Amino acid sequence: MTNKSESLDAAPVAATVNRWAFAALVGGNLALSLTAMVVRFADTGPVAAGLWRLALALPILLVLAWRETGGRAPSNRALWIGGGAGIFFGLDLAAWHLGILQTKVANATLFGNSASLLLVLWGILIARTLPRGWQAAAILLAFAGSFLLMGQSYEASPAYLAGDLLSLLAGALYTGYVLMMQRVRGDIGPWSALAISSAAGIPILLGTALAFGETIMPGDWSALIVLALMSQIVGQGLLIWALPRFSPLVIGLTLLVQPVVAAVAGWMIFGETLGPIDLVGGAMVAAALVLIRLPSRRTAPI
Repeated sequence: MTNKSESLDAAPVAATVNRWAFAALVGGNLALSLTAMVVRFADTGPVAAGLWRLALALPILLVLAWRETGGRAPSNRALWIGGGAGIFFGLDLAAWHLGILQTKVANATLFGNSASLLLVLWGILIARTLPRGWQAAAILLAFAGSFLLMGQSYEASPAYLAGDLLSLLAGALYTGYVLMMQRVRGDIGPWSALAISSAAGIPILLGTALAFGETIMPGDWSALIVLALMSQIVGQGLLIWALPRFSPLVIGLTLLVQPVVAAVAGWMIFGETLGPIDLVGGAMVAAALVLIRLPSRRTAPI
């Protein structure tokens, strides 16, 4: 039986691990936030860029998965769930990349980021209770800030309807991907889960790129290599490692890091204007990430 002193000794260790996990969750979203920027420089079609993102990362992921498991094959359950997650992810990338071509970037960012709201709603549904205290304040700040940041650039128009719907579909698909990856992480390690999902997403992206007549083979591989390493290895690697340690509510809020960083990157690299409202919105999202780590008096820390 574990005595009281041993439990007290374990508490600081658990807190330290939790802090590192939250840093990984935010860091993964920081890396993923630059994905759209790198896709602009890809020497292929937009869906084909997603294809090479997974295909170039897959050999590295397979080596990491082999080291993680000692060469043991995953269970059938893990293969089915991880493969299903990969199908969601492949469809998500295809829908969002096609949506970008048919709507404004601001519209695509706003609707593509609907996964954050859907994950928060899913977390509330699972908990069967409304957030209170700091959690409620964090949710209000995060979504108010994100709408300030993106809402002023949003433009409703019938000409953008198809792109808006594709981006919204991408957000829903990404929600399914995150929830399935969180589930499979209960059975296997992060690299194994990411390798399975990446392999499952490649045929979907290849078929979509071919169907739309995109340029598949690039003349310059540099942007695609950066995309594979930054987005799939670092970004998704950190995210998938941290998934089992947090509720969907926390995961959903941290996804809002992506539009904030994307806006700053657009300002620094492409000269896209950032006004006072954008800065206030970004600051509100940053404050929400601090608040979500504070324990509520009525709910357990998450």
